[in-house]
Amino acid sequence: MSQSTFVKSTLILTIATLLSKVIGSIFRIPLQNIAGDEVLGIFSLVYPVYMVALYLSVAGIPIAISKLIAEARTSEDTAKIKKIYVTARILALSFGVISFTIIYSFSEQIANALGGPSTEIALIIVALTLLVAPYMAVYRGFFQGFGDMRPTAISQVIEQLVRVALILIVAYFLVAMDYSNDIVAGGIMAGSVLGALGSLFYLLFKYFRSSVKVTSKEKYSGKDFSTYSKTILKISIPIAIGSVTMALFNFVDSFTVTYGLRNAGADASEISYLYGIYGRGLTLVQITTVFASSIILPLVPLITTKLAERKLDETRGIIEQTHRITHLISWPAAIGLLALTLPLNLALFKDLEGSLMLAIINLSSVFTSLTLLGTGILQGMNAAKTGALIILSGVVLKVFSNIFFIQAFGLDGAAYATLLVYFVLFIVNSVFIYRMIRFTVLGKNTVKMIVASIVMGAAVGLPTLWLDFTQWSRMAAMGYLTVAIIIGGVLYFLLLWLMKAIHKQDLKKIPVIGKRFS
Repeated sequence: MSQSTFVKSTLILTIATLLSKVIGSIFRIPLQNIAGDEVLGIFSLVYPVYMVALYLSVAGIPIAISKLIAEARTSEDTAKIKKIYVTARILALSFGVISFTIIYSFSEQIANALGGPSTEIALIIVALTLLVAPYMAVYRGFFQGFGDMRPTAISQVIEQLVRVALILIVAYFLVAMDYSNDIVAGGIMAGSVLGALGSLFYLLFKYFRSSVKVTSKEKYSGKDFSTYSKTILKISIPIAIGSVTMALFNFVDSFTVTYGLRNAGADASEISYLYGIYGRGLTLVQITTVFASSIILPLVPLITTKLAERKLDETRGIIEQTHRITHLISWPAAIGLLALTLPLNLALFKDLEGSLMLAIINLSSVFTSLTLLGTGILQGMNAAKTGALIILSGVVLKVFSNIFFIQAFGLDGAAYATLLVYFVLFIVNSVFIYRMIRFTVLGKNTVKMIVASIVMGAAVGLPTLWLDFTQWSRMAAMGYLTVAIIIGGVLYFLLLWLMKAIHKQDLKKIPVIGKRFS
């Protein structure tokens, strides 16, 4: 894959991931407005359990088969492509069934470890998605192996549109019919199942109409499954652990935050409510990490290819370029969200509950993005095992940090723990990458981006310290946000331009808006 194709693929995936991330995050705001913080809390508690099961089952398979198919294409070995494809389907379907069976069989115990019995219905229903999503992931990886990111991109958007539309519709009608919160939370999870089905139907339609579908007539045998399943698992398991980063930490939160709150004397309904407050921060962080999430898919095979060709200078250039663009986007997003926490909380969630926690979570988003990027780079450098070990070490740190900080600071402690853990992971990732290829970790232009972000944040955020938002309406807060975001964006890029930290070619590489600078 050439660098121009890489940029194009990144743009396609970034736009699609941006849409799906925005849709998949923003819907939590109307969901909270319709059903309340307790339903949002149940959703936020249960969903990470499903996501971890999904990622550990199939997250590494799309990247693994895309790499293997890309290698097989170089020798035009269609028989090998078929064997990889068939093996991946068997593995994904098997893992999905096993994961669903485990969650269903132990749903009562898992629910009790989360927020209590009120989470059990939602847990069982969302687990049904595991019977569909793994199969869907194989087709995404298949197309990626042929360098076509569009099916992955479009299927992501379809999945989120169907899922979110059904969640909000079901929530509205169940609340109107005065069902209990556990029934409402369970009902909205059906959207995830149907969203995955919609995405799968699109991918199947695309596959059977595609010119790249498997056409080899060579028979598939048990020996082929044994051979290629080992190869796929060897690649996919470390990638799965690395890919599960955010979901794994949310999974840890689901158990340790509730454990801390339970020890503090909160009952089941209070835990769901308080976790709903905490879920507000998770909503915003998902949006700010969109670029880092979307760049990983095309980045991994590109770095792998460049290293295989022993083009170290080009590899270093790719690593520095992706870091530069991630810094360019992530710092102003994190500092801007931090500065505008109060009007954001009021405009989006109707009140100012949990504002300090939200501010800390917002700041941590920059290190979340850089951690995701670093993990992806390690995968591309054939150091996926190292990346996985780093993530698992981070999980251990998160468990103990949550317990310690929640005891000291209450719910805000979970946010402090998140900031600490992602900062440590970013540093550790950077050290390991630097040992393999000496790249510029913190160049002068990056420092200028950080300084420009802080100045911008001060300009739009300091007035909020003197304004009494408790007396403001949601519409007034939204108006302040709109003006502040416009002023902040213009000021940030103006400062970068004046400090000569960015040039026209850098602006062209920014997802979505970059084409306007052509």
